[in-house]
Amino acid sequence: MTASPAEPARASAKAATGDPLRGIALKVASVCCFVVMATMLKATHTVPSGQMVFFRSFFAMLPVLGFLAWKGNLASAFQTTRPLGHVLRGLIGVTSMSLGFFALTRLPLPEATAIGYASPLIIVILSAVLLHERVHVFRWTTVLVGLVGVMVILWPRLTVLSGGAVLGDAEAVGALAAFGGAILSAFAMLQVRTLVQTERTETIVTYFFISASVISLCTIPLGWVWPTPEQAVLLVGAGVFGGLGQLLLTSCYRHADMSVIAPFEYTSLLLTIIIGFVIFADVPTITMLVGALIIVASGIAVILREHWLGLDRSKARQANTP
Repeated sequence: MTASPAEPARASAKAATGDPLRGIALKVASVCCFVVMATMLKATHTVPSGQMVFFRSFFAMLPVLGFLAWKGNLASAFQTTRPLGHVLRGLIGVTSMSLGFFALTRLPLPEATAIGYASPLIIVILSAVLLHERVHVFRWTTVLVGLVGVMVILWPRLTVLSGGAVLGDAEAVGALAAFGGAILSAFAMLQVRTLVQTERTETIVTYFFISASVISLCTIPLGWVWPTPEQAVLLVGAGVFGGLGQLLLTSCYRHADMSVIAPFEYTSLLLTIIIGFVIFADVPTITMLVGALIIVASGIAVILREHWLGLDRSKARQANTP
C-alpha cells in the first residue's frame, strides 16, 4: 500500500536540518490515507481486483498531477529517457497490486497488511542475490526471523496443522496472494532503484499511475462489474486517497531522515486492527498478532541497523576529510 522509495533515497540526505516532528506527522498522515484506501477497496466486496487497480491508479493521478501543476513541475513529470523501464515497473506493480487487492477481499484487513510487511525483508534477499549487495549476518538474521513471522501468520491459513486440505478455502488462497504480492512489490522496488538513477521522482510516480491504469484495462475480459453508486464512490475515493498518500509520503522525507520516519509505517497495523474490528467485525487471532509483531520487530531492527551503519560511515568520511 505504500509507494515508491525514490524520494526517500534523495531527500534523506537533505533532511538533517529539517523538522523531524513534521516529517513524522506527514508519514503518519500518509499511512492513514493508505489505510483508508485499503478499507474502501475491501468494502467494495464484489469488485474484481483488476478493476480495483484501475480506479486506484487512474484517480490517484488527480491529486498528484494537480499538485505537480501547482508546483510548476507538470511538464517535467512526462520527460523520460526510459519508457520501457516504466512499463516494466508498471507490469510488476499491477500484478503486485492485483494480488494484494485480491487478498483484501479474502482476508481480514490487519492480516493482509501484516503479510505485506514482508516486502522490505524480501528486498534484502533480492538485493543480495540479484544486485550482489553485501548483506551481513545481522541483516540475514533479522530477515530470517521476519520470514518466520510471516509463516506464523500463513500457517493456520494453509490448514496444515489442523489436518485439513491445503488451500481448501478462500482465506488460504488470499494469504498466498498477499505473500505473492509482497514478493512482487519487492521486485518493483528494485526496478524503482534502477529508475531513480536517471529519472525524477515525479516522473516515476506519474508514469507508474499511467502504465498501471492502461495495463489494468487488460483485465476487463476477466470480468469487470458495473459498480453500484456506493461502490463507485468507494473506488474513486480509494484512488484519491492513494494519490494523497503518495504526496504525503513524498513530502515527509524532506523533513527527517528515513531511519526516523520509516518505523512509523507500522502504525498501519494498529489502525487496521481498529478499523477491521469496527467496520468488518474482524477479530485478530493470536497467531496473527504474534506473527505481525515478529515481522514488525525484524523490520525495525533492519531500519535501525541501517541507521547505525549510516552514522558509522558518516563518521568515517569525516575522519578521512582533511
